[in-house]
Amino acid sequence: MSGESSDWPLERGKMVKSLLGAISAIVKSLACVQVEKETMNEIASFFYRVSHLVRELRVDSNSPATTVEVLKFLHRRLDSAVGISLRLERNEQQLKSSEVKIAIQQLEGVIKSTGKYLSLVPISTFGDQYAGKEAEALCKDLQDVKLGVSERRSSRILMKREGKTDLLNSLDSVNVDLPAMIDNNNEALGLPDKGLRNGMPQLAQYMEPTYDAFFCPLSKRIMDDPVTIESGVTYNRGDITEWFEKNMDVELTCPQSGKKLQSKLLMPNIALKATIDQWKARNEMARIKMDRAALSLASTDNMVLAALQDLQNLCKSRKDIKEKVHSIGIIHLLGKFLEHRSISIRFATLLFLRTLAEDDEERKDIIANTIDISTILKMSQSNNKDVKHACLLLLLELSRCQVFCNKITTIPGGILMLIRVKSNRCLDAFASEAAYGILKNLERHPENIRIMAENGFWEPLLTHLVEDDEEIKMKMATCIGDIVHDTGSKIKVAERASPALIHMWHTGNFVSKYSAFRALKQISIHHPSAKILAEAGVLQITVEEMFTRKTNHQSMTTEIEAAELLANILESGLQVDNFQASSHGHKMASAYVIYGIIHRIKDSNPDELNMNLIRILLCMISSPNASCIIVSVVKETEAIHHLIGLINSLNEELGMASMKLLIKLSSFIGNALSDSLCKSKGMPENLIQEPQDITQITEKEALSANFLAKLPHHNLKLNLALVNSNTILTVIKIIGKIQAAGARWSQQASSYYEGLVGILVRMTATLYDYDILRTARTYNFAAILTDMITRSSSDEVHILAAMGLENLSKQSIKLSRPPPRKKTKFLKLECYGKSIRIKMSRDKTFSLCPIHRGICSASGTFCLLQSDGMNRLVACLDHENVEVIQSALSALSTLLDDKVNAQNSVKLLSAKGAIHHVLNAVNKHEEEVVRQKAFWVIERFLMYGRNESVTEILENRLFPSTVSRAYIHGDDSTRKMAETILMYCTKFCGN
Repeated sequence: MSGESSDWPLERGKMVKSLLGAISAIVKSLACVQVEKETMNEIASFFYRVSHLVRELRVDSNSPATTVEVLKFLHRRLDSAVGISLRLERNEQQLKSSEVKIAIQQLEGVIKSTGKYLSLVPISTFGDQYAGKEAEALCKDLQDVKLGVSERRSSRILMKREGKTDLLNSLDSVNVDLPAMIDNNNEALGLPDKGLRNGMPQLAQYMEPTYDAFFCPLSKRIMDDPVTIESGVTYNRGDITEWFEKNMDVELTCPQSGKKLQSKLLMPNIALKATIDQWKARNEMARIKMDRAALSLASTDNMVLAALQDLQNLCKSRKDIKEKVHSIGIIHLLGKFLEHRSISIRFATLLFLRTLAEDDEERKDIIANTIDISTILKMSQSNNKDVKHACLLLLLELSRCQVFCNKITTIPGGILMLIRVKSNRCLDAFASEAAYGILKNLERHPENIRIMAENGFWEPLLTHLVEDDEEIKMKMATCIGDIVHDTGSKIKVAERASPALIHMWHTGNFVSKYSAFRALKQISIHHPSAKILAEAGVLQITVEEMFTRKTNHQSMTTEIEAAELLANILESGLQVDNFQASSHGHKMASAYVIYGIIHRIKDSNPDELNMNLIRILLCMISSPNASCIIVSVVKETEAIHHLIGLINSLNEELGMASMKLLIKLSSFIGNALSDSLCKSKGMPENLIQEPQDITQITEKEALSANFLAKLPHHNLKLNLALVNSNTILTVIKIIGKIQAAGARWSQQASSYYEGLVGILVRMTATLYDYDILRTARTYNFAAILTDMITRSSSDEVHILAAMGLENLSKQSIKLSRPPPRKKTKFLKLECYGKSIRIKMSRDKTFSLCPIHRGICSASGTFCLLQSDGMNRLVACLDHENVEVIQSALSALSTLLDDKVNAQNSVKLLSAKGAIHHVLNAVNKHEEEVVRQKAFWVIERFLMYGRNESVTEILENRLFPSTVSRAYIHGDDSTRKMAETILMYCTKFCGN
């Protein structure tokens, strides 16, 4: 490295690279020189410290001229030092002692001049405050250096190494052996076996020469507590005391001089001890600075490992050294080594950080603020057990400070990692215990407890909820209310938390009550927990909260929470009729409770409250005891008006809930509901609006249609309202669009379609009104309902269509009229399949229905024969659904009663094979309602049928046993019908 000053590069990168290259060459050469090893090591250590300072320089085009001139001088001086060190390395064996001494003096001059000129560089040129302080100290050390050829080689200071401690010991006594682990990993890292014995950090032990007086004559080690015995020789207290104890049986003499001693008196050598302590302090600080330089440079893995180990040993020797380590900024350098490629370096860094953190809260805070905690947490998942344990022990130490407890809450998944380690006790008991200890320390921050619960570790939260003070209990209750519980912990949380939360309600203020209700509400979402809550007494506090007179908005908020809690419990399916609901002994199904709930449903209430009250009633109406009281209270109060008013609420969920309750009530007080609905503004037409997209039917639209369909069909007032508001026309249009959409129905379209069909069918129950009759004729209800049986696959639609056709067919006999009588010369009758044609002398022709004996049509008289309804109903007899069969038989029965020409009906039905389908139905299904309908039809066939029909009945192999079972096991009505059929069968068999 030579060149003229004019060629010196001003770019910082090239400057630093050139200087560091020279220093590296010097150190490498001196490390190979074996003569005067101690002095060579000391020289190398000074140059090594200079390399660190050079790295900290901030040089650019704006740097002072002084700085540039200093660097130029350093360039020349280091160039000469490179030549000297190379000559020593290459000619070591040939050099005389005097030549070695001259070379050392030359290097001493380079070191002193380097210190002198470095002191001229402004402090601001260095990178940070630690580098500036180090520059001042180094310049002084360099200028004060005194080197010489030693007369004896100093003994190498033996470093005490602790044996590897079992990792399954208690957390406070675990100490992992760094050197052992490093040696185990050298091969994997590709490092030489003796890598840690070489390199710069080893030179730290000899930064300041030792003196013979420092060494104990017995142990050959530097003395810690020098004492002088009677002979005047100084020993280390521990070593001489041990020697005296071992030689108690022999004459008392001085181990070094052999002089006889009169006593074992030990006199402290205060002066020597002070000198040794000062030497140690200077030497330790120099070692610390050099280790910092090694960590900052980090040129090789061996250098970093040795520096970390040296610092570890220094810190373990005395507690005050930790403060010195911190004072020169070493902690800031350690973070990068936690992500180093070498597992040994990561492990050594963890051990060193733990040593620094021990017994000092301030340093714990500094480490927690400086080191990336997320990196340490990731290392806790390592497959290397030693690294994993060291990581957890460091985290355990840091978790004792508040800074760490606060910081870990911001690390996504951090606490979850610790929970996973804690849970794997069977795989690693030590790691599990350590992780548990960390989590226990983290409980000091309520947010950490919440995160633990969110990740399935509920024990801390439940413990603090039960055992801590009121403020913490409230925070824990708030956490329960905010967290979505995992399935595995729901029962446990309900069992542990319910009593404490109920106690909070009884003893706390408004905020405590609100927090308790929110927590209980979250627990109640899990239906299996409902029984636990009810048995703990939750029903009583919810009812009391709901029925307490409210004076402000806050109280209303707790009522909403209480109502939702009660609704959740009831929706679980738990039978709560006999659970106590008040301190006065009222049960849940009592009139007191039900009246209180219904009385609170008002238009002026918050939507959330009305919604929850309706949910409660929807559950309770399923109970026979409660339903009677609900119906009675609703009739006596204005609840019907309020419920109908809520249908049009802007809150769609509330509107749907109201309709669901009204549908439930319709089977009890349907007429009252119908009348109230007609009195409401915009009703009932607002319930049925033509949807914009027939494939996107909403649940509310489906409920609206079904609500109208479920109300009593015979309520003329509601039916007329539907006709007069053109709602029926809208229904027919929508049905047509849904049928055209086919398979593109939405999830709610099927229910919506069934509701629309039900609205049409309800019209057929009041055909005695002229306006409704005209509507049915105008839109040809018979054809629409007949077509539905063919098109739809819904059982409900088949049932409704058959019911509608039954109602229409009952009107056919009234609507069918014979032609007017006139005087004619002759009358000619022509018989056809569906009618009897009458021709008069004036060529006027009339078609008479063979069943209804008059003029019929599908649209005018709703005749099943003319509308092809007969064929569709016969086909329904093969259905699997009993209700469909029942409805079809009921509709067909209108063609066989005494008001019509039953004989012709039997003839027409026989031609369509109806008796075969009826027999199959009655043989297959044993329900009473099917038997009675089928037996009645069979009886009519036996009365009016021809031989073919009678023969088919008598020859059916299964029918006799079916009749016999019905006669034996059926009710009175079925038995009478079976008996009549048996009589007919006996009569025909006799003939």
